Order: sequence, then structure tokens, then C-alpha cells
Amino acid sequence: MASDDVAQLAESLAKTCVDDGELSYKGQGLKLDTAESAEKLAREMEEFPDLQALRLEGNTIGVEAARVIAKALESRSQLQRCYWSDMFTGRLRSEIPPALSSLGSALMAAGACLTELDLSDNAFGPDGVKAIEPLLKSATCHTLRELRLNNCGMGIGGGKILAAALTECHKQSCAVGAPLRLKVFIAGRNRLENEGATALAKAFTLMGSLEEIHMPQNGINHPGVTALATAMQQNPHLRVINLNDNTFTKKGAIAMAKALKHLRSIQVLNFGDCLVRSEGAVAIAESLREGLPILKELNLSFGEVAEEAALAVARAVQDKPHLEKLDLNGNCLGEEGCETLRDTMDGMNMGDLLGSLSEDEGEPEDDDEGSESEAEEEDEDEEAEEEAEQASEGDVSSEEPQSRVTFVSPLPRPLDRCPSRRRPLSLDVSSFLSTPSPEGLLRLGPKRALLIEQQVDVTDAGQTAEAFLKISSVYREDPEIKKAVLDSVDALLKKAFSSASFQTYDFISTLLMMLGLLKSEERVKTVAIVPGHMVALEHAVQQDYFPQDHIAALDDFVSRSNEALDSCTSPRSELKATVERRISPEC
Repeated sequence: MASDDVAQLAESLAKTCVDDGELSYKGQGLKLDTAESAEKLAREMEEFPDLQALRLEGNTIGVEAARVIAKALESRSQLQRCYWSDMFTGRLRSEIPPALSSLGSALMAAGACLTELDLSDNAFGPDGVKAIEPLLKSATCHTLRELRLNNCGMGIGGGKILAAALTECHKQSCAVGAPLRLKVFIAGRNRLENEGATALAKAFTLMGSLEEIHMPQNGINHPGVTALATAMQQNPHLRVINLNDNTFTKKGAIAMAKALKHLRSIQVLNFGDCLVRSEGAVAIAESLREGLPILKELNLSFGEVAEEAALAVARAVQDKPHLEKLDLNGNCLGEEGCETLRDTMDGMNMGDLLGSLSEDEGEPEDDDEGSESEAEEEDEDEEAEEEAEQASEGDVSSEEPQSRVTFVSPLPRPLDRCPSRRRPLSLDVSSFLSTPSPEGLLRLGPKRALLIEQQVDVTDAGQTAEAFLKISSVYREDPEIKKAVLDSVDALLKKAFSSASFQTYDFISTLLMMLGLLKSEERVKTVAIVPGHMVALEHAVQQDYFPQDHIAALDDFVSRSNEALDSCTSPRSELKATVERRISPEC
């Protein structure tokens, strides 16, 4: 190698984090579009001695650049850990699968034996899972110990593909005498729902090696929870179970409680925001008394747990010497119940382990109805689950062309969670975004803006545009509805535009494409323009959060002759006038 090349490589490596076989470009904000733009990085990878770990987080890699990087990986058989989260920021969804396919093929060609694979925060959807399916089935992943796919928008279809790939990997690895022993599985915020969770539960049952399962915010209800509980019994070394912000209800909570009796290594249980209800909490308390000897953390917050059930849980942890935190916040204890709970924990010399109770929902109403009321709610929950599953059937097939506008969103923490409520608000939020209506928006209550802000992944410009159009479509001149719509729009866009990772130009272009005002090169779901869209846009462009440099683009498109805007003559004119004032304030 020429001396100037050596000097250049040394200088480059000096800027790159290197530690014990790890080459890191984490958070460098590299934008690698073309093959040429990736050549330097590829050369550094080829020259790096004993490459065992490669960090590419926080950059953005296009299809051609991925092919160049993949070529460099083909000779790195010693690579074991791939930290590749958040590396497609601003990319079209259609770009991600071929890039993943190239990288996966290179790892297989190299004969690498992976122990860790992190592809979190890459919104690749079912097609992305299909792209990494060959890799997950291959011998390269027979040694996999940690798999992180958090916030990838897999959906039910992607969950099924993933489950099938892990099952096949286990089968093939067993055939060669070295069974797949995955220890850590992370797949939060993926809309897996019951079908995806049930499919994965079958794969977990086969492996039996899991130590940590993290699947929060996946829209899983009691059928999926029950399937996971059954699978967990076959994984005796489980230490951490995080199913936060799914919906157990009594049936799921009781099934999970039964599974916990078989698990002796559990240290952390996070069932917060899971609607375990009082009967479920009592069942979990029974499991605590019978087992879980080394438990450190228990989260049963926001679960519609009443005073007596909360006290049963508190008494059940008194013989847990390793306990560090008990979270029962956001339940239905009332002021006296909160005080009694604190006194009970203090009496066991464990008062400092009790988390805050500042968001307690107050005593449940209609308490005399008891289990009959909860049984009725269970029936309504099941009906809501079936409706949600039917509504989602057309969106999860990996065989259909996918637009870049897909929800990769968590279920928010439901408010007003006492037993007098007839249906979990988490389902109502999801239902509103599936079928927007003025009534549905009002039903979310005074904190609807916060709920919707939590529901939508505002780091994804496509999701934000879709949510904006759904909210604004229900606009009416009725003062209550008008305020609900505009407050929700403000909360959504203010959070989005304030995020450093938010692609503002992507948001504007996607919004215009969905309105049919800008031609799209790929399949993007368009909507019929209604006056509410124009009214909400006019409101938004007047706010401080709306970027001044995007207003001219709106002016150009709303000024054009377009049949889609003919039904909105008056609000369109008002939007145009407002936009012109923002462009030329002196006018």
C-alpha cells in the first residue's frame, strides 16, 4: 500500500471509534447514497484487523452504497456483532429491502457466525423482514444470541415471516448438532397483534433458551398474551419479561400468572399499561407468593387494579429480598387506598421500594357490580379485538405492494382506566385512526392530543402525514370538534417538527402525494380532499412550529388548477391567502 494511502487510512481510523475488534461509525450522520460515497468506508472495513463488530447506527445508507459495503463484508468471516439500527433515515421504504438483502447475502457468503444482530428503528415493514429471511434461516444465524428488531413496522405479516425464519433456523441448527439458543429477543412497537405474537410464541417454545423477551406496544390482547405465556413456561431461564402497553385483561393476566409459577429466574416483570385488572393482579400476587424468588422489579401500573388487589400484591413481595422497585401507579386505589398501600409497604420496611402513586385514577365506580361488570367488559374487549383484526387484514400481507406510509406505532397508555369504563381506550385510539370520525375523536377525552401524539411515531414522516390527514378529515365547525381537531394537529406537528431526526421535506412531499397534488413514483395511498384538510393546514402554517421554508412549496401546489381541490374552494382560498401572508408578511 502506498504511504499516502496508509496515512489517509490512519487519519480516517483516528476519527472512527475502534475498540476490541469493533469498528464504529455510530451517530456520524453519514449519508451514503452512491457506490462512490461508500468506497472509503468499505476500504476501512477491508483494512481493519480482526473485525468482530460493526456499528452503522445513526447513518443513512442507500441501495448502491449498501452493495459496496456488502462487498467489503464478504471477506470478514470473523464478524459476530452487527449493530445496524437506525441506518436508513429518510430512505424510501422501497430502498430498504434490497439494501438489507445485499448485506445479509454478504454475511452468508463470508461464513460469518453472528451472535448479535440489531436492526431496530428501521421502518422496513413486512418486506424488510422478507429481505432478511434468508439470513435468519442460514447457518450464519445458528449462533445468534441476541436479536433486536424494535420499532421496525413488521406488522402481523412480518411477525409471521420472522417466526417461520426462526423456526427454520432452529430446525437446521438442530440437524447439525448445534441448536439455535437465542437469549435476547426485542421487538417492541411492531404492531404484531395476536397473530404475530402467537406465531412467535411457537418459535419461542421450540427454542426454550430465551432469557429476555421485550415486546411492548404491539397491540397484543389476551389470546396473544396467553400464547406467549404458554411459550414462556418452556423457557425456564427467563430473567426479563417486558410486555408493557399491551392489553392482558383478566384472561391474559391469569394465564401469565400461571406461567410465572414455573419460572424461577425472573428478575424483571414489566406488565405496566397492560390492563391486568384486579383479578389478574390477585393471580399474579399468588404466583409471587409461590415463586419468583429473585424478583427485582415488578410493574403493574395503569392496570385498573383496585385497592384490595394492590394490597395483595404488596403483601406478596414482602419475602422478596432482592426487590428494588414495585410500581403500582395509575391504578384505581383512591386517596385512602394509596395511603393504606404506603402504610403497608412501610410496615414491611419496604416503603422506599414503592414507586410514585401520583397518577392514581381514584376509586372505581360501581364497585358493587364486581366480576359481572368485568365479564361484560371482557366480552366487549374480545369484540373490539376481532374488529381490529378484521380491519387490519388488508394491511399486513407481505405479498401486496407497500407504500412508504404505514403505521409503526405504539398503543398509548389508556386514560380513565377504572372498571366503569366499557372498553379499553387503547383500542378506541387505534379504532379512531383506522376509521376517523368526529365522535371517535371526542370519545378520546380531554387528553386526546397527548394520546394521538403518543400513538404516532413522529420520527416517520409518512406516518405523521397520514395521521395529520386522518385527524383533519373529521373537522367540523362545531366548536368542540374544531378545538379537538386543531389541538390534536398542533400536538402532533409540534412534536414532529421539533424532532432532530424528523425529515420535514419528506413530510411535506408525502402529504402532497397523499392529497393527489404531487405525482408519486411509487405506490402511495391517496385520500379524497375534504375542507378539513385545508382548514388544518391553514391553521398549522400560522404556528411557530411550522418551518418557514416549506410554506412556499404549499403555495405552489394549492395555487395550481386541480380538480381534487374543486370541492374546497373557500377553505382553499383562505389557505392560499394565509400562505401568501406568511411568505410576504409585509403584504
